[in-house]
Amino acid sequence: MTFGLHASGDAKAAIDETVPALVHDLVASRITGGDAELWGADAESEAAVRLGWVEAVSVSRPLVPEIEELRAALASQGVTRVVLAGMGGSSLAPEVIAQTAGVDLTILDSTAPGQVLAALDEGLQDTVLVVSSKSGSTVETDSQRRTFEAAFRDLGIDPVDRIVVVTDPGSPLEASAREAGYRVFTADPNVGGRYSALTAFGLVPAGLAGAPIDELLDEAEASLLEVAVDSAENPALRLAAAIAATSPRRDKLGLVTDGTHIQGLPDWIEQLIAESTGKEGTGILPVVLLPVSPELEAKPADLQVVRLVDDANEFHLRERHEGEILVSGTLGAQFIVWEYATAIAGYLLGINPFDQPDVESAKVAARGLLEARPEPTAAAFVQDGVEVRVSDPALAASGDVEGVLDALWARLDDDGYVAIQAYVNRLDLPQLQGLRELVAADSGRPTTFGWGPRFLHSTGQYHKGGPAQGVFLQILERTDVDLEIPGRPFTFGQLIEAQAAGDAGVLAEHDRPVVTLTITDSSADVLTLFEAAQK
Repeated sequence: MTFGLHASGDAKAAIDETVPALVHDLVASRITGGDAELWGADAESEAAVRLGWVEAVSVSRPLVPEIEELRAALASQGVTRVVLAGMGGSSLAPEVIAQTAGVDLTILDSTAPGQVLAALDEGLQDTVLVVSSKSGSTVETDSQRRTFEAAFRDLGIDPVDRIVVVTDPGSPLEASAREAGYRVFTADPNVGGRYSALTAFGLVPAGLAGAPIDELLDEAEASLLEVAVDSAENPALRLAAAIAATSPRRDKLGLVTDGTHIQGLPDWIEQLIAESTGKEGTGILPVVLLPVSPELEAKPADLQVVRLVDDANEFHLRERHEGEILVSGTLGAQFIVWEYATAIAGYLLGINPFDQPDVESAKVAARGLLEARPEPTAAAFVQDGVEVRVSDPALAASGDVEGVLDALWARLDDDGYVAIQAYVNRLDLPQLQGLRELVAADSGRPTTFGWGPRFLHSTGQYHKGGPAQGVFLQILERTDVDLEIPGRPFTFGQLIEAQAAGDAGVLAEHDRPVVTLTITDSSADVLTLFEAAQK
């Protein structure tokens, strides 16, 4: 088998109880056959134009020689560095493919000016930019494209020779890109962004970087029969039952990489599941963990652990990780099984797994702030260079960062979670991700970490549409580094500030507590945050 799964404890009980009904209802074959009625009448119109991913392997095959031919042509001109401008599913899938293959692909899914500048400064003479967006209206990707076009021209390089566009056929981006003379790859429009790993959105940037995308499609194809049949052994049915049907239901999903050759898969799974299921007050919250994370020791009752391993059938792993779900397989098989399992989880939860009704709210709020340009909200107080802002003045009553964090954790119920959202240049502050471990230990609850604004296109949906269990810790940076966006009345610095403030405002409107900490001296102030979390 291309995919291995072993479950024990509550997860196994959920499989034993739920899978027979899924087999009886022909859920797997109905998905494979494109049955849009599976998720109910309210979801039918959306599902009817969102099931193209079940045919992605065959549809994408003709792309492989085109991508390889373009890569060879670029290499012959000395163009070997690939930068990807894309958000959400458009960046996370190619990132996993490239990392697992061990090839270099620069992911630009940030509006932090320092991060954009780093992508520009690394060497444009040998760079090709892949602009990846279904519509082309994504503000981050549009801004990045404009900036690279201007930078190429400043060096005397024709952008036509250095920009490749991936988009949906008939999109505004396709029209403008073809008019400009760019090389364009179109993907199946009946595939949503988070299900697009095996379409042009995943394959073009990874393939241009040198990943063996033909082998990836072979791996995926080998798993198709396993997930298509209505059988008790169908790994997608079993996985869906294990993550969505435990009783009592465990609505947090801890994702641990432990020995597998696949790199970065939990981040891709996180956006797939969170955006697909986090709506109508329900959902599954993925929590990306380390093998030594506090949650694995504390074992909260609402957390189901999935451990990504080399071989799920190894007996010693089963003994050591009782109660967990062990998963193994090729990368292509992982993409296929998790996509099917997520769609089936939506069926079990009674929601539409293909829409994202709450993602747009933060975008609208950010656009409003960019247009209105209000004065910045005054800080509740400043401690050691850290500016503190809160959605509720009571959160800042202590007057110190440690007390603010304690007050935020005090808003957590027994089923709550903490979401850390870092709107910073992560190339300069990679250590900030380590704050997740400290916060998880300090708060005593499952804790997620997202780089802003990337997470707005994925887990941002869960934050507003999922259960009202979360408390939110935003981390921003104040920096002198900024960058103009050609043809726009705002800079990258203003854009990322508006995105953070817009999302904080929407969260507050949903009665989610938000604390925003703005660091003004990156090295010293990060230490202040770590010390406060440890106390």
